[in-house]
Amino acid sequence: MTQAIRDLPRLPRRDATGHKGTYGKVLVVAGSRGMSGAAVLCGRAALRGGAGLVQVACPQNVQDVVAAAHPAYTTHGIRQHADGTFGDGAAEEVLALASAADAVVIGPGLGRAEPTVRFVLRLLEDLTAPVVLDADGLFAVSPFGDQFARRTVPLVLTPHPGEFARLTGKPVPATDAEREEQATAFADTFGGVILLKGAGTVVTDGTRVYRNATGNPGMGTGGTGDVLAGVIAALIGQGLKAFDAAVLGAWVHGRAGDLGAEALGQTALTAPDLLDHLPAAFKELESHW
Repeated sequence: MTQAIRDLPRLPRRDATGHKGTYGKVLVVAGSRGMSGAAVLCGRAALRGGAGLVQVACPQNVQDVVAAAHPAYTTHGIRQHADGTFGDGAAEEVLALASAADAVVIGPGLGRAEPTVRFVLRLLEDLTAPVVLDADGLFAVSPFGDQFARRTVPLVLTPHPGEFARLTGKPVPATDAEREEQATAFADTFGGVILLKGAGTVVTDGTRVYRNATGNPGMGTGGTGDVLAGVIAALIGQGLKAFDAAVLGAWVHGRAGDLGAEALGQTALTAPDLLDHLPAAFKELESHW
């Protein structure tokens, strides 16, 4: 029997004596040649989500581009293959960086070559911080096997319907009822959190189910998922449990999209517009402090 969740978790109140170390360190593992924007969007979203410190680990050839895109996160250039993806030995470098992280995002813009798949799998084997797995990170674990079941470290998966079908090996859920049923069963099996994107995003840990009501069709554009992953990781870094962070992240992400659509319309809405409207969305949550 599942429990329907309708109330949002509370946004943590900022401590009057807090500092950047108080609000969590997020490591974003993202980007490759031609997809540096994914790393930028995710890193910027983690900052907008309230993380105290954000570091973006990306292949060396895109580090300058990623670093120039925002002054408030730091970057680390990781060894790479000739095609501009994370190279042999990159996992060891990233794991060293992750040892100080409170949350790790893996996936945006990584690419899907076999060495990248091995890179992601190695990280998941050894990481001790909570992980938000998105985009090409989801491709690397598809179909989702028993090796990830019942991990002791929190794992949040953020698939769109096509990615979810690849994870499960089943057809894309055709109805809202199927979406909720399949997402809940999947989360219950592996013991983590699934955020199944789409109209009425479903968030579940196999026991609790939340259906998000914010968001609009204008958000169906490249990069919006990178923003969501960064926000969720930032909320985990501030102390929220994985399920609560995913629920609150889905709401605030969709609310930013709604505010963006009010200002710009749905047709022209882009992922950077969500970043611009996240402050107003979070301000609404702060009004309940």
